Amino acid sequence: MSESAGKLRIILHIDMNAFYCSVHAAEEPDIYKGKPTAVAGSVELRKGIVVTSSYEARARGVRTGVTVRQALTVCPELIIISPDFDLYRKYSRGFMRIAGNYTPLIEAVSIDECFLDITGSSQFGTPIEIAETIARRVKEELSLPCSIGIAPNKLLAKMASDMRKPDAITILRRREVPKLLWSKPCQTLYGIGARTADKLLRLNIRTIGELAAANEKVLVERFGVYGAWMKQAANGIDDSPVEPLQEGPKSIGHTTTLPADLTGREQFRRVLLNLADQTTRRLRHQRMVSSTIQITIRDPDMRTITRSSTLAIPTDTVEDVYRVACRLMEAHWKEGSPVRLLGITLQTLASKEETPLQLDLFSYEESPKKDRLITAMDSLRDKYGEDAVLTAGMLGDDPSTLIRNKKLRGTSLQKDFLREKSPDIENDY
Repeated sequence: MSESAGKLRIILHIDMNAFYCSVHAAEEPDIYKGKPTAVAGSVELRKGIVVTSSYEARARGVRTGVTVRQALTVCPELIIISPDFDLYRKYSRGFMRIAGNYTPLIEAVSIDECFLDITGSSQFGTPIEIAETIARRVKEELSLPCSIGIAPNKLLAKMASDMRKPDAITILRRREVPKLLWSKPCQTLYGIGARTADKLLRLNIRTIGELAAANEKVLVERFGVYGAWMKQAANGIDDSPVEPLQEGPKSIGHTTTLPADLTGREQFRRVLLNLADQTTRRLRHQRMVSSTIQITIRDPDMRTITRSSTLAIPTDTVEDVYRVACRLMEAHWKEGSPVRLLGITLQTLASKEETPLQLDLFSYEESPKKDRLITAMDSLRDKYGEDAVLTAGMLGDDPSTLIRNKKLRGTSLQKDFLREKSPDIENDY
């Protein structure tokens, strides 16, 4: 029941089980199906970290986040697989397409999970029948297992899908929250991380039930509006709507974690150039411009800072983004200090066609020529690969150059590919 509107909602949360490993098992069942496997070796992670493992591997003690060496120690027969994000995106489009057959209200959370609002989908059957149909089709058409949660809101649907894995459908009603959730630690509540749980522990709030009964005033004083949200969530209340993917993204970003800490100016400049290149490539593909450039810096102790700068004139060029990113880095990083992760995020996005761009007296003649050159270079890279046209500064063997490799490099949260109108989506399978 939607607490504010008083209208019953029916929300599904679909979670693809051990997605990366399951995709490889679906593609090559003779090699991977039913065997302990792990995907590792992403350029974003250090020293061969396990990104995900199959349920057969988990049963033998292999966990996400351990090194490949540690994983092979507990499971010598483990099969290590290099990531293939092109393949994961293909299967992601496949299960999103199936889910979209039952409601237009589908919110992609990541490459392997989504929310569906099926309140108005009764023509396809009861909620449990719709969930069973989706799970069956995903299994038959894609050979993938999934867990589906059914609830009156997004929060409980997510909690429900996590209750039983793999390959299960779970219903969670709000009246069942005290019995099923209140005895669990706060960190198991969707939206509460380890740091927040530690802060709650200092307030002697250990369980979801204790959080549900906590003094809201105290929570707001300590956490702001997030404190009020946590109390509501602990009571199973969530009015947030299912939000279909917008035509244009709100931000576009790339981060890269490096196998060795950077300490020199030329090192980070090369990384920032490659990050600027890929973020602006994605920006132009969306036919958008950005007015705010943000950088992310993380040191070996995992301390993270973000700094941003707003431009007078929106841009979509690598030169502008790179220049601002370097300026921010110079202002907020002490030379010689080690850096483990760098990122660039383009914010305050707008449609390029609808954004009036002011050209100064010295650039108005050159700007159209530059746009045509950039368009031509993008076309060449679209056709022949990201390395078809590069500037000298992008060359090198450091891991930041690998972010151009769309097959090996990717993140579960990047959703650009779901906006692309790919003509072969229906023919992928």
